[in-house]
Amino acid sequence: MDAKAPLNTAKPGQRSPEPDKSGTWRPDRCDQIALIFQGGGALGAYQAGVYEALHEANIEPDWVTGVSIGAINAAIIAGNPREQRLEKLRAFWERITDRHVWAYTPDGDIYRRARNATSAMMTMTLGQPGFFKPHDVNPWLNAAGAKAATSFYDSAPLGATLSEFVDFSLINDGNTRFAVGAVNVMNGNFIYFDNRNEEIAAEHIMASGALPPALPMVKIGTDYYWDGGIVSNTPLQHLLDQDDLRHTLVFQVDLFSAQGALPRDMPDVLARHKDIMYSSRTRYNTDMYQRLRAWKNRAYEALAKLPDHLLTDDERKLRDELADMPNIAILHLIYQQKAYEGDAKDYDFSGTSMREHWQSGYEDTKRTLMHHAWFQMPENGILVHDVHRLRDNERR
Repeated sequence: MDAKAPLNTAKPGQRSPEPDKSGTWRPDRCDQIALIFQGGGALGAYQAGVYEALHEANIEPDWVTGVSIGAINAAIIAGNPREQRLEKLRAFWERITDRHVWAYTPDGDIYRRARNATSAMMTMTLGQPGFFKPHDVNPWLNAAGAKAATSFYDSAPLGATLSEFVDFSLINDGNTRFAVGAVNVMNGNFIYFDNRNEEIAAEHIMASGALPPALPMVKIGTDYYWDGGIVSNTPLQHLLDQDDLRHTLVFQVDLFSAQGALPRDMPDVLARHKDIMYSSRTRYNTDMYQRLRAWKNRAYEALAKLPDHLLTDDERKLRDELADMPNIAILHLIYQQKAYEGDAKDYDFSGTSMREHWQSGYEDTKRTLMHHAWFQMPENGILVHDVHRLRDNERR
């Protein structure tokens, strides 16, 4: 398939769908395309690779949302015109991984594991260019209440980087739906900062990625916020909770896999623990959505059997709303950990690892785009497809 040509999801004898006036493409009966980005630090380059493959296929999002590093990638996409998005993403990732680790890495897992461990240690001791830097004084040595007493790093460099790579006026113009997740430090409540409800600024992105105790909480208004991944690392629920009756194609891009091998040593235990803790709850969310959808279908069937004169105005309105409920197709892309990666994979910001993660996202998306049938919107409910688990794809 030519990656730069629009996808052909037409059945034999049917005309292929054409791009709209902007040059982008979407399936028949699809009202919007959504990109959902999970948090995962250095693994976020995988999401950039996903976007590159979609961009080449003329698929651009109408809605982009993320948590943590996913919020940053989402902001760069929504905060730039289409023709500059890929360029800005690549420049951002090259900026924050611009540190020399080894001049040469011999071939073999043991050497790659050592290189990654060295890179992760450099991140811990030196921070990352354009992202965060260590405080001058360790937080354990600061007095309670001091500005640097509640985090190991200063995230001010990220604020400057976002100002350079993101045009927030584009995010706030409303053409692309945009939301990022964070958690209120005082009450523990999860919140989405959504451009439908408020003006988005750099601090909203920084709040979504303020993972404690590494990065400092971010003040917005009178409240303080931490990384949304503490509560929910994938903002799929925010999309499912909408009542806008729009049929949606979702690209959900996760950086931690819920499925994995049985640990064999302590590094495996630490890596598996992190995967389970931050992995997506896609099956739970989609199962709950489908159960709710089933009850709505039953309510519609009951209301449709009654003549109008027996229904109240509210009941007629509900019947009409339930007659045209949105359908959702989810294409699930999950980063598959390399054999030589351990629990430090999310803070190994070496340029080599960044390029490997980026390439993995690009290749996984290209494979996904080859399954044309997955782009057909479901008739009644929600469908989930995963190129890594073809045998597990099922109607939910």
